[in-house]
Amino acid sequence: MSSASSGGTTREQGRSELGVALFLGALGVLVVVSALLLPESRIARGPVGPAAVPVVVGGLLVVTSVFLAVDVWRGGRGEPEGGEDIELTGRSDWRTVAMLAAAFLANALLIEPLGWVISGAVLFWGSAFALGSRHYVRDAVIAVALSMGSFYLFALGLGIVLPPGILRGIL
Repeated sequence: MSSASSGGTTREQGRSELGVALFLGALGVLVVVSALLLPESRIARGPVGPAAVPVVVGGLLVVTSVFLAVDVWRGGRGEPEGGEDIELTGRSDWRTVAMLAAAFLANALLIEPLGWVISGAVLFWGSAFALGSRHYVRDAVIAVALSMGSFYLFALGLGIVLPPGILRGIL
């Protein structure tokens, strides 16, 4: 954060930054309240239960939001990104955003009936397509490898079985 410059900041920017602080504070309170409502675990040993980490993270979010709000009230403003190859005056590419949202929505709708491997492959291939890749076959092979790899990483490494869908018995 930098101090306010004489002509570079607007009232809307201050309100939007206070909105970010409010959002962070509300998210922190939500995390803390949700953590405190967790049921007691019967297998937990020692003084640290399942709510310890969420309470700390939620508390840190609240503290951060307070510091951000105080900084904004005192005149601090965020500086715009000053990247070398970024056109700061450019418009948002809503077509890309819509295609990414469609890939995520397809994943959410297909994960139960078709399983993670197929829905994950659709997600990974759709994301690559939305972000500009036009190597359809190569992207499909990489998408299938990523979805199968993540399926087995979750199953073997974490003990979490993702939905196999129509590939039940094959995987």
